[in-house]
Amino acid sequence: MKIACASTDGIEVNEHFGTASEFYIFSLEGGELNQEGKVVMEPYSSGDQKDHPFALSAFERVSTALSGCQRVYVVKIGTTPARELRKLGIEPVIYQGEISAIT
Repeated sequence: MKIACASTDGIEVNEHFGTASEFYIFSLEGGELNQEGKVVMEPYSSGDQKDHPFALSAFERVSTALSGCQRVYVVKIGTTPARELRKLGIEPVIYQGEISAIT
């Protein structure tokens, strides 16, 4: 399985989906993680906007970059982006901590 982790350092999941500018991509097979790469992009949203409208073009930019992943690990994600990711076959997982502990 291919997963993405919203992280500033590639060691911990420590970013909100909307403000993440880096997603580390891993393969997860038999409980073993192997880093496959890193995607750097403009974040889905900017600043601390709690009730901002859903931005389809910004979401498509991020979801395209995560294409092929079955899960994305984030500290937090809004209801609409989570729903839209699920429609694409990407399950958002709320998690904060070391990437190496993901199984």
